[in-house]
Amino acid sequence: METLNRHCTILTGILILLLSTTALEESRPIVMAVNYPLAYFGERIGGDLVNLVFPAPAGVDPAFWMPEKTIIGDFQRADLILLNGAGYAKWTKKTSLPMLRTVDTSKSFKDNLISIDTEVTHSHGPGGDHSHSGTAFTTWLDFSLAARQAEAVYQALARLLPAHEAELSANFARLESDLLDLDSRVSRLSELRPGMVLLGSHPVYQYLARGYDLDIRMVMWEPDEDPGEAQYDYLQKMAEDLQASWMLWEASPRPESIARLEEMGIRSLVYSPCFNRPEEGDFLTIMTQNVDRLEAVFNRAN
Repeated sequence: METLNRHCTILTGILILLLSTTALEESRPIVMAVNYPLAYFGERIGGDLVNLVFPAPAGVDPAFWMPEKTIIGDFQRADLILLNGAGYAKWTKKTSLPMLRTVDTSKSFKDNLISIDTEVTHSHGPGGDHSHSGTAFTTWLDFSLAARQAEAVYQALARLLPAHEAELSANFARLESDLLDLDSRVSRLSELRPGMVLLGSHPVYQYLARGYDLDIRMVMWEPDEDPGEAQYDYLQKMAEDLQASWMLWEASPRPESIARLEEMGIRSLVYSPCFNRPEEGDFLTIMTQNVDRLEAVFNRAN
């Protein structure tokens, strides 16, 4: 009997714990983000105080992803919606989102966004054909702008959870310090090799180039595709004219592409924009690796 009572007590305790955990989950405000950088900022700042949801599936570029109606409904019901702004996630312009619960994290520097005038279209992943014309949207690759986006996330969370403002503020301060440390590191690079030209495999490095006075000439290649002979010829002439010997890639390119470029005197460097949640590590891990690789290039002799 004593053993039975003890087991009942243990089971009761477990049930209470499960119910408490479920109640805590349900009581936390739901915050939804349109890309992984914003989700990371929300996770760093909000911590266990929020239920952060980033619904884009692995392997897709959230900028061109079109969520299903059920997911759009989740966004509409969320307590807070984090948008990147700068024309990112065009689906958000085609549906009704609650204005008072939506935050455009790049609004504070909207007059400093970069316009793109190319109309070339291509596709990657299941999102279909698209172009990179309009407004450049990888704002967070300028870490000073990323810090301002993180500040917008902090301010929104502080309004949502005023009783936890001190904790949120401390979390934001640590995140801001991490971002501005990366900003300081990249800011020194152009002084090491003035006039050095880099090639960019894809038109996503505009804010990296402008923010840190880097000369990056971008084409429209995909890491997992063969660009074709015409593109190789075009790139070789560009590299020779500009004396460029390094190419930035969003992800690891095909071994065949690496080998072909090396024959042309061009070496490959992965500098991931980290649109989506990485398989290993997090946003800060990926960005630190990016900066480590870029520093190594600027610190070495040709």
